[in-house]
Amino acid sequence: MMSTEVVVKAENISKLYRLGQVGTGTISHDLKRWWALTRGKEDPYLKIGSTNDRTKKAQSDYAWALKDINFEINKGDTIGIIGKNGAGKSTLLKLLSRVTSPTSGEIKIKGRIAALLEVGTGFHPELTGRENIYLNGAILGMTKKEIGRKFDEIVDFAGVEMYIDTPVKRYSSGMYVRLAFGVAAHLEPEILIVDEVLAVGDAEFQKKCLGKMSDVASHGRTIIFVSHNMQAVQSLCKKAIYLKAGEIADVGATDKVINNYLSREVKNCISVQWDDEATAPGNEFIRLVSARIEPKLENETDPITIATEIDITFEFFLHHECNLNLSFFLNTPAGLCIFNVTTASVLLKKGYHAATLTIPGRFLNDDIYTTRILFVKDTSVILFHMDDILTFEVVDEARTGNWYGKWEGVVRPTLPFKIS
Repeated sequence: MMSTEVVVKAENISKLYRLGQVGTGTISHDLKRWWALTRGKEDPYLKIGSTNDRTKKAQSDYAWALKDINFEINKGDTIGIIGKNGAGKSTLLKLLSRVTSPTSGEIKIKGRIAALLEVGTGFHPELTGRENIYLNGAILGMTKKEIGRKFDEIVDFAGVEMYIDTPVKRYSSGMYVRLAFGVAAHLEPEILIVDEVLAVGDAEFQKKCLGKMSDVASHGRTIIFVSHNMQAVQSLCKKAIYLKAGEIADVGATDKVINNYLSREVKNCISVQWDDEATAPGNEFIRLVSARIEPKLENETDPITIATEIDITFEFFLHHECNLNLSFFLNTPAGLCIFNVTTASVLLKKGYHAATLTIPGRFLNDDIYTTRILFVKDTSVILFHMDDILTFEVVDEARTGNWYGKWEGVVRPTLPFKIS
């Protein structure tokens, strides 16, 4: 049975920053703050901060990175924190890790915390990997003997045995993260905090890290995990917090929160074109010219439904003749791949080309979908790839009246089903 012991409690925490400055930016502002606080008054600048919406012009010299955040995390919980870039996720983790303090409010934490917030967190660049393992363990309050018992396991997990006595300033970013995560996950913290830094690692290592975090969670420890990979959050976390513009927009069961986040944040993009080669995505081998979704509708304003046939076209310019394979991926915004279609190798000359894929009606379920394209030369050399080029939504017009939920399944084909 899951423990109900509260190990993290945030009470009305807020974080205010002065835009473009350290502190308040002027001595007079600092003195006003100090004078107010010494008299037991409220910080005079707490009332004038702008909402943390990076897409809009600030109405004040101050901005709330976080505003009135309240939540509780129980022992053994696995919590995902999701939201767009700039929503306040990393700021919240820094407050929980005590890297910085809140402008107002209080955070109560019970237990030893290990945090992996960015590449190199907690490492001294001049020290070797071996020395940094012992240093981090000591910071976590472990004895040399306790660290020694875990040492070989950490090195094996990180896969850096050859370089363990090399100063970490000579490590690649991937090696840095491997060792840093190995230390954070293996030195038995009661609370493990992991930011999107895992994205630096390769796919194999990310999978390994998720497996290790699941193992840590199964032993009753608490995990707070920030990621833009909704599939990773879904597989690891039982609960989630959705941050929007520095405030909590939703909290609860992971599936519910992720669906709320995607429906509010993911916008349709059914056509994109690059007229200027300098800004077109690609490289010296290939440039993407345009991408578009062309649903076969009677009226352009009609929604794309589960019955709609859809053409998806990519136009590109080849700078050199080559044998080309094109792979198309249809994904959900949560990161689930619905299908992947790859062409046979085709000899294409230098110049403009177009590739069109048709998705038949009565195949996709109602959901939001994103596209990924991959260009491969000679079946093995990746020339270029691009994620999330197009986004579109498929709706189920029958979901009315007594229909109360989504049709289950990743796809929704119409197949012959005989009953005798």
